[in-house]
Amino acid sequence: MNTRARLPIGIENFEDIRRNGFYYVDKTALIRDLMEGSGNINLFTRPRRFGKSLNMNMLKYFFEYGCEPQLFEGLAIREELQLCREHMGKYPVISVTLKDVDGSDYDTALGMLRSAIGREAMRFQFLLDSDALTAREKASYEKLVSIDFSGQKWFDMPQELLVSSLLTLCGLLHKHYGQKAILLIDEYDVPLDKTRYFDYYDQMVGLIRSLFSQALKGNHSLAFAVLTGCLRISKESIFTGLNNLKVLSITTLQSGERFGFTDSEVQAMAEYYGCGDKFNQMKEWYDGYRFGNADVYCPWDVINYIDSLRLDSNASPKPFWINTSGNDIIRNFINLAKAGTRKELERLIDGESIPKKINQELTYRDLYASIDNLWSILFTTGYLTQRGSEDGEIYHLAIPNREIRKIFVDQILEWFQQEARRDTPALDAFCDAFANGDAEAVESRFNAYLSRTISIRDTNVRKSKKENFYHGILLGLLSHREDWYIRSNAESGDGYSDILVEIEEKGIGIVIEVKYPDNKEKKQYEALEKGCREALRQIEITGYEEKLRQDGLETILRYGIACNRKRCRVLLQK
Repeated sequence: MNTRARLPIGIENFEDIRRNGFYYVDKTALIRDLMEGSGNINLFTRPRRFGKSLNMNMLKYFFEYGCEPQLFEGLAIREELQLCREHMGKYPVISVTLKDVDGSDYDTALGMLRSAIGREAMRFQFLLDSDALTAREKASYEKLVSIDFSGQKWFDMPQELLVSSLLTLCGLLHKHYGQKAILLIDEYDVPLDKTRYFDYYDQMVGLIRSLFSQALKGNHSLAFAVLTGCLRISKESIFTGLNNLKVLSITTLQSGERFGFTDSEVQAMAEYYGCGDKFNQMKEWYDGYRFGNADVYCPWDVINYIDSLRLDSNASPKPFWINTSGNDIIRNFINLAKAGTRKELERLIDGESIPKKINQELTYRDLYASIDNLWSILFTTGYLTQRGSEDGEIYHLAIPNREIRKIFVDQILEWFQQEARRDTPALDAFCDAFANGDAEAVESRFNAYLSRTISIRDTNVRKSKKENFYHGILLGLLSHREDWYIRSNAESGDGYSDILVEIEEKGIGIVIEVKYPDNKEKKQYEALEKGCREALRQIEITGYEEKLRQDGLETILRYGIACNRKRCRVLLQK
């Protein structure tokens, strides 16, 4: 019988994890960091899926009145006896998440923000019976939850009441308990992020600025506050006049290991679930992020991969983190990139690092204003990480791991295919050259395409992965012909051919084998020539054309194609 703890996939409620037998990677030392730190308003910026929401929920359960100490038994924070005596269960806590404030227009987003704060206000209905509050103070609370308690949306809350709502709640709770409140705001920047797709940025900035200014600046009922988000929004944008803000970003030395899993935590988790032999794969795919001085893995990836290994011990790593986002940042970056930036992108994909000046204070309006800003966004959102800095401004940026490298390569292929489709006559001529058996024209036109794309030459990547990149380019180009039946990695003969094409109306079948030759000891042309001949020999030996003949195709064209960086060689065997 399997008695191992369940994996907390997508669970961000600390109490659920601790009560219901889920595996928990202990991050409670974050509490000590906060209490020993100098910040009254603390902002943690981390990429998505690195445990921000769970940590915020953990803070709520630790500090809030009615804390159940057993939830923290066996965890690191319980060793801090004095800290626990002084702070555990000693505060009123206001906990708001803005992650769902993503309306397509300002009024909808405004309603979502009202709902987020209104739902939290409903937790404090006991204030209506508080002997410590005056009738006027109780009336101010009633206004926050004035619609009735049936679960309707808080769309009717006046905007001026919304702006002062967090300040009002802090004051009422302070008066009731005689203790200042803690304010937790999770995903504080989501409402601004969503305005990029619509046209209400200025309105939302003004609203969030006013809300935060009242709640965080000069609030005498506030013990301290913690905010989380992906980006550090410029002080001039929404934190105007807030002098007590302490930003703990991915470059800050403090608390780097509190978000994300460390090497030892992943190793312990893998051993616990009986998949310790997959640790190196996890490291290659999901490690590589550097927060402060800490090297960390993406928790979402590790948990999901271990879960897949429990079902299939031979499961391969997958890009779980990538699949939780539209990855439009990468697409915009590639679209804006000129020749020099594309060269730098090639170096990144090859495993090198690029020195770049990073601006960690941007506005969402400016994200795509320049390629320089996009370097900063790629860094702060986790698509790039740092490998050191000399002065705190220039960072050596690198792709953290296999998963992120895959998204860059995939997006490059998608961008390339979109670019190629803009010139339909050229694409038709390229496809016709294949069908006509014109290897010279295929080579010439493919070289022209390769000269415009971003090459892959990473010495740390297996040869088969490099071949797959060029395979993907070819497949995308040939797929332009909707009347051709094209198969990739199809079983045929004694193996799996790279690409099989059937042109039924002409009775033509095409077999394509792609190679990435090693040219360390040869000139590039000689290496490419040898690669082509190896490809043709493989087609002949394995009988890749057998499937085409079974389908009744009489004319079979065999292409051996060798690629290296931005050059190719094409040989034909009829």
